[in-house]
Amino acid sequence: MIWWAVLGAGVGCYLLKLAGLSVPAKVLGNPLVARIADLIPVALLAALVTVQVLAAPEGRALVLDARLLALGVAVLLLLARAPFLVVVFGSAAAAALVRLL
Repeated sequence: MIWWAVLGAGVGCYLLKLAGLSVPAKVLGNPLVARIADLIPVALLAALVTVQVLAAPEGRALVLDARLLALGVAVLLLLARAPFLVVVFGSAAAAALVRLL
């Protein structure tokens, strides 16, 4: 039974990709459509990060722990235009310090 689900998901992904490739160039040339297409990956990534930071591993609860502080430190460092490695190590150090305390 699981193989049918895997094959169905594969066909669905292929059809979704085909639908994206079959959009006429006139539609993609519209500046509004281009702007929305540029922002969709950013919104999806932000949603995934938020779920991973706030979700409890065992159930349907919100958790406020060191991950949230690390995300806040990363946002502040990004706003300060710090290099990527500084952002990564700075947020990891903040989470480690909070967990140590």
